[in-house]
Amino acid sequence: MTPSPILRILLLVCVVFFLCMGAAHFLGLKVPVLFVYFDTPFYAYQDRIISFTLVTYAALFFVASRDRAVVPFALISIWATVIGLAYINQSSELAEVLSGRGTTIYWLQTAALAALAVVLTGLFIKERGASAQRSLS
Repeated sequence: MTPSPILRILLLVCVVFFLCMGAAHFLGLKVPVLFVYFDTPFYAYQDRIISFTLVTYAALFFVASRDRAVVPFALISIWATVIGLAYINQSSELAEVLSGRGTTIYWLQTAALAALAVVLTGLFIKERGASAQRSLS
């Protein structure tokens, strides 16, 4: 069964976002939002690895937009990313690299991704509940 139109559209927006983010990492375009830690030192080979993993995110979200049974796996991946970014944002390793600069911009980007995860999760839960209700009738 396919997701509702709104959930499907949001999942496809995620596909485009992850592909753009992957392109930015591959090309080394340190643009905020597409590159969370845009003002930190980096190694090009690490960013290319990140770009490849973003292709897998895009593929996962694309399949989830076609089959609602896959949506929970996309949700797990986005929540794992939010948790991972939050961990990095408060880490001593990042603080060392920033040399006293703040992490507000990273937290804002993490919060935006968390908000997206909340919306996707809420839509999926609502949809699942409506589907269960229909099967009972």
